[in-house]
Amino acid sequence: MSINSQAHSPLDVQEDESITISDPRDGSEVGTLPSAAREQVALAVSLARTVQPEWAATSPADRGAALRRAAGALRAGARELAELNTRETGKPLEDALGGIEAGISTLEQYAELGPVHRGLSLRGAVTATDYTVAEPRGVAVLLTPWNDPVAVAAGLIGAALVTGNTVIHKPSERCPHVGELLGRLLQPAFPDGVLTTLTGGAGVGQMLTMQTGVDVFAHVGSSATGARIARAASLTGAHVIRENGGNDPLIIDADVDPVWAAGQAALGAFANAGQICTSVERIYVHRAIAEPFLAALTEEARSRNASGTFPPLVDRRMRDAVDAQVREAVQLGADPLEGGSVPEGPGARYPATVLAGCTEAMTVMTEETFGPIAPVTVVDSFDDGLRLAAAGPYGLAASVLTGSIAHAQRAIAGLAVGTVKVNAVFGGAPGGSAQPRGISGAGFGYGPELLDEFALVKVVHISAPPEGA
Repeated sequence: MSINSQAHSPLDVQEDESITISDPRDGSEVGTLPSAAREQVALAVSLARTVQPEWAATSPADRGAALRRAAGALRAGARELAELNTRETGKPLEDALGGIEAGISTLEQYAELGPVHRGLSLRGAVTATDYTVAEPRGVAVLLTPWNDPVAVAAGLIGAALVTGNTVIHKPSERCPHVGELLGRLLQPAFPDGVLTTLTGGAGVGQMLTMQTGVDVFAHVGSSATGARIARAASLTGAHVIRENGGNDPLIIDADVDPVWAAGQAALGAFANAGQICTSVERIYVHRAIAEPFLAALTEEARSRNASGTFPPLVDRRMRDAVDAQVREAVQLGADPLEGGSVPEGPGARYPATVLAGCTEAMTVMTEETFGPIAPVTVVDSFDDGLRLAAAGPYGLAASVLTGSIAHAQRAIAGLAVGTVKVNAVFGGAPGGSAQPRGISGAGFGYGPELLDEFALVKVVHISAPPEGA
């Protein structure tokens, strides 16, 4: 997909008639769904624009009540949705159910936060009143990913709707059946036209970015796609919220238990087959513990590969991209201690892989690798690891394992990322929100601050009329 000011015409969009999905575990067909046509895209935006004022006029309490009804419908359909998620993306069933539970919780949280989302009082003349009010932006287009399709979509849908926006949701073309079922579950909780789901590929996403009636785009996905959306939105004036790709580093200090550190690294690199936005993408380990760390990390990968339950990648196209980065790294001198090759058989499986001897000349260290790869560079000092971790254009998240508060504080100050995690590669308080930096995105993607992203602030000044008037 290419969008620029010289080629911003509907005639440039390639329309697809349908999307067919295969189960990445065994290659069997999941099903085929139609792709939204140009007329459907235009109609969805027009309808959302038409009903938005009435939805905005609905009280925040009633909008919150609608979100609670949607959360109940999602809970009732959780099992069917999770099983479909597993079939479309290979996500383990328990993980899929966990993502749906997170989506339910998020809808319920925004149902509570929406009615208390308020403005500020301002200090002016004692005889006047000054304050701010939050108003919805209008029509919101939400473009969501396949790796956690329900939790991410529920968060964006909940925040957009509870602040009075109407929503057009386009789920990833890699899990259109999940997105379509999610829409069928949620839509009855809202008036007609308030929430619309459109399935389709890149062409549908591009057509949506060309619509002048859209006021805000929220995109979770690749940096390249996010950049194209931002460029297109610059022509229409739409607000853009992006959480995009990452190349998240893990720095391992000399004073930590290498076996524990290996467990953290394996969790960060291999969970969901490495298909998490904030996966550990590159590892810098202190030379003092490098040997036992690499041995323990290799065993972590080997045990996952031998378990028979390690999930596949989402499809063979993704597997080919991951394998290409691994093969390049090996050609440039990386040592595959475990994994590193495409297995035989159907589906899109790829083993948990440990690469030692990695350098910054390798793509696996400088770009996002959306797969179960743990590339390791040995460093001579914490500062060397910090310097390498801080390099590059991405700014999503980073992790640090250290027993030194001084080293932790230096890392927090020195890493230009939205989230720094110390002594845990995953976790954090519910409702936590961060602002990605660089090519990893812009704006708050979660938490109470997401309500602000979907709202405009209006300042009100009220003065008393002249006496006798």
